[in-house]
Amino acid sequence: MKIPELLAPAGNMEKLEIAINYGADAVYLGGEEFSLRRLADNFTIDGLAHAVQYAHERGKKVYLAANIFPHNADIGTFGDYLRKVASIPFDAYIVSDPGVMDMVREVSPDREVHLSTQANTTNWRSALFWKRQGVSRVNLAREMSLADIAETRERSGVEVEVFVHGAMCISYSGRCLLSGVMAGRDANRGECAHPCRWGYSIVEEKRPGQFFPVMEDGRGAFIFNSKDLCLLEYLPELIEAGVDSLKIEGRMKGIHYVASVVRVYREALDSYREDPGKFEVKKEWLSELGKISHRGYTGGFLLGRPGEDALEAVAGYVRSHEIVGVVSDVLENGEAVIEIRNRVTSGDVVEFIGKNMSSQFFVMSKMTAHNGAGDGILAVAHPNQLVRMRLSFPVERYDLLRREKKQPD
Repeated sequence: MKIPELLAPAGNMEKLEIAINYGADAVYLGGEEFSLRRLADNFTIDGLAHAVQYAHERGKKVYLAANIFPHNADIGTFGDYLRKVASIPFDAYIVSDPGVMDMVREVSPDREVHLSTQANTTNWRSALFWKRQGVSRVNLAREMSLADIAETRERSGVEVEVFVHGAMCISYSGRCLLSGVMAGRDANRGECAHPCRWGYSIVEEKRPGQFFPVMEDGRGAFIFNSKDLCLLEYLPELIEAGVDSLKIEGRMKGIHYVASVVRVYREALDSYREDPGKFEVKKEWLSELGKISHRGYTGGFLLGRPGEDALEAVAGYVRSHEIVGVVSDVLENGEAVIEIRNRVTSGDVVEFIGKNMSSQFFVMSKMTAHNGAGDGILAVAHPNQLVRMRLSFPVERYDLLRREKKQPD
């Protein structure tokens, strides 16, 4: 039985370390240029080399996102970029444009190439075409059903990758023109302003200035705003369909998102491997996915055309929890060194989460400034401050501290 690769986003080095620590088999990342997430932190050339070394030392793979749709003015600089990264031993490049693929073949002829979802592969003949061009893996369009995925895998013989979790674009497999037209930011060159999350009304051409709501909702009408994808409960069907890689969206998401989603899907895949016949989705997995920032969840097109329930009626996110800190070190005397990310006060109840779905609640107390940055017990710790604490349970580096957010009345 083949268990699919778990592929996680790595918007920066910290997120890469978190993804690998919490169970990802591979990560995808982008340089400061020519990936479709130019507003993420991304990596310098030296940073890319360090990231690949870090992952390979731990037996994990790294894929470089080079899936921009370049214009003529980009061709020269893109070629320079490919030459700069050619010596870095990425496990594959992710591309979407045929011209980019051609340039990759010229500069790095032995490099494995994966086809991005932006190439809009929705059928097995397209997958077979790309296989003949030397593509070893195709990230299928999110519009494909489970039956289509299985047929494409079987008839093309190419590896298939499927998004299983994260934000979805209202446009055809992420190829959107709205942002470029409405905000002057080209989504297909990595600068999406997410206009599909904005509120909209109808204007009749002979009544300029009169705005009519599409839905009766005082908060607006969000007719393009998709819920987030979550295919956790369909893992057995995806595995049986022959999917080779399960991809998590989110290079611009925070470490709480990366850690929580990766650890849930890791445990789910491991649970299926141990006993496929008794696999069931645990309530704690769904609860965990509900604690990260999200827009509600949908199964998308997996079981057929989605209905109105796949759209989110509000622009905002569900945010029930927030990150408080990260365990940056554990000292020989057992004290944990914690990097504070949000203001925390002595007496606050926080939850420590780690890999393998570990979880412990703790009342913050006896925080001490680390490395002599102040004396005595701290009543309050602030963002970017390092504190030491003695805990009643074991923790590891990269464990996260979070707390439930206070909701407005």
